[in-house]
Amino acid sequence: MGETPAGGDAPLSVRSKMYYGVGSVAFGVATLGLSSAVLQPYLNRVIGLPALWVGAAIMATLILDALIDPTIGQWSDKLRTRWGRRHPLMYASVPLVAASCIAFWNSPADWSPQAIGLYLMGTLVLMRICVSLYEVPSQALAPELTSDYHQRTSLFSYRFFFGVIGGFGMNVVLYQVYLSPENGGVLNRAAYGQYGVLAGLVMAASILISAIGTHRHIPHLAAPPDHPASLGQLLREVGGTLSNRSLVVVMLSGLCSGVAAGMNSALSQYFYLEFWGLSAAQISYLALASVLASVSGVALAAPASKAFGKKAAMLGLFAVATVTSALPILLRLLGLMPPNSSPWVFTILWGDAFLATSLAISGYIVISSMVADVVEDAAVKTGVRSEGLLFAANGLLPKFTAGIGVFMAGLLLTVVAFPTDAAAGSVATETMRQLALVALPVTFGMNALSILVLVFYRIDQETHERNVAALAGTPGLGDEAGEAEPPSPGAVIASAR
Repeated sequence: MGETPAGGDAPLSVRSKMYYGVGSVAFGVATLGLSSAVLQPYLNRVIGLPALWVGAAIMATLILDALIDPTIGQWSDKLRTRWGRRHPLMYASVPLVAASCIAFWNSPADWSPQAIGLYLMGTLVLMRICVSLYEVPSQALAPELTSDYHQRTSLFSYRFFFGVIGGFGMNVVLYQVYLSPENGGVLNRAAYGQYGVLAGLVMAASILISAIGTHRHIPHLAAPPDHPASLGQLLREVGGTLSNRSLVVVMLSGLCSGVAAGMNSALSQYFYLEFWGLSAAQISYLALASVLASVSGVALAAPASKAFGKKAAMLGLFAVATVTSALPILLRLLGLMPPNSSPWVFTILWGDAFLATSLAISGYIVISSMVADVVEDAAVKTGVRSEGLLFAANGLLPKFTAGIGVFMAGLLLTVVAFPTDAAAGSVATETMRQLALVALPVTFGMNALSILVLVFYRIDQETHERNVAALAGTPGLGDEAGEAEPPSPGAVIASAR
C-alpha cells in the first residue's frame, strides 16, 4: 500500500497508523505499572508502608506530574528542530523511561521505611515525567497527522488498541509469571523488581519503534512561527487555548471521572483478592478479558461514531459502561451474587470485565478524537496550533483528581481498619463489605456526573469542517509544512561516529 502524506484529509496508510499506535504500548505498560491498582498494594502490603502514606504519596506524584505536563506540551508546541516539534522529545524519552522504571521497581531493601518512602516517591515522580516526555508529544502528533473528522477516530483506535494490548498483556505476565504461586505469589518483592526490568525495556522499545516509524511524516507536520512569541503573546495564546468551551467541558468531565478512576484503580486488587476471593491466575485472566475487549472496543468505536455522531456515541458508550462495571459489587451487596466458592463468580466477573472494558475503550477512543477536534476550534480563535498544550491540559485535572481518588482509597482502607500484614485472602468479610458500601456510591456518582457534563460539548462534524476550511491556506495552521526531508535517525547517528 502506498503512503499518503500526513497533515491533511487524505487517508493515512495502515502502516502509518500502526507505527503511531505501537508507541502507546509504553503508555499501556506505564498505566498498569503506575496505576494505583498495582502501586497501592505493592507499596502498602509488599513494601510495608502505611496505607495513608501510600495514598498521600501517589496523590502527590500525580499532582506534580499534572503540573509538569502542560510545560512539556507547551515546550513541544514551540520547539523548532530538523526533526520537527515532537520527535526530539520522543527520542529523548527512550533511555529515560527504561532507567526510571527499573530504578523504581528495584528499591533498596535495607533502608528505613522513611528513606524507602522518599526514594520511591522520587523515582515515581521521575518515571511519570519520563513517560510524559513521550506521551504528551505523541498525543499531540495525532491531530497533525490528519485533520479528517472520522479518520481521527480511526487513528485513536490504533492508539488505544496497542495501549490496551501493552497494559493488559503485561498484567497477564505480571500475575501469571512473576507473581504466580510457584514464584512466591502476589507479595513477592523480588518478583516486582524482575517485572520492572522487563517493563522498562518493553516501554523503551515501543517508543523507539513508533518514533522511527512516524519520522517520515515530519516534513508534512505543522511548524511554529520562526519568531519567538513575547511573554504577553504567549500568555494570551495559552489563555485562549485553555478557555475553549469544549475543552473546558472535557476537562471538567475528567475532573469527576478522575476521582472514580483513582479509587477504583487503588482498590481493585483489594476487591479481587479479598471481596471475590480470586487467585493471581484468575486476576490475570480478567486482564485477558480486557485484552480481548480491546479488539471489540476498537471495532465498535468508528462505526458508533459514524452512525450516531461522536458526542451521542460517546455518551451512550460511557453510560452503559458505568452501569455495567458497578453491577457485580452491587449484586453482591444485595445478596444476589453466587458465593465465592461458585465457579459462576469468576464467569460473571469475566463477562462483566469484557463488556464494560469494550464499551469504555470505545468511549475513550471517541472522546480522544473529540479532543483532537478542539485543536482547529482553538486555532481559529487564537491563531496558533497548540496540540501539546491542549492534550496536556486535558489530562491535567484527571491526574489531580485521580490522585485525590487514590488518597481517598487509602483513607477508606484506614477507616475500615484494613490489616496491612494480613495474608492474601484472609481479610474479614465484614471489613470488605464496609469498604464496598462506601466506595461504590462515590465512584458510581462521580462517573455519572462526568457523563452529564459532556452534554455541553459543542463541536460536531459541521463545526469541525468549517474550522478546517477557515484555517486552510494559513501557514503553520492549515498547510502542510513544506520543509526539506529531515535526516533519518540512523543517518544522524552514523554521521556522529
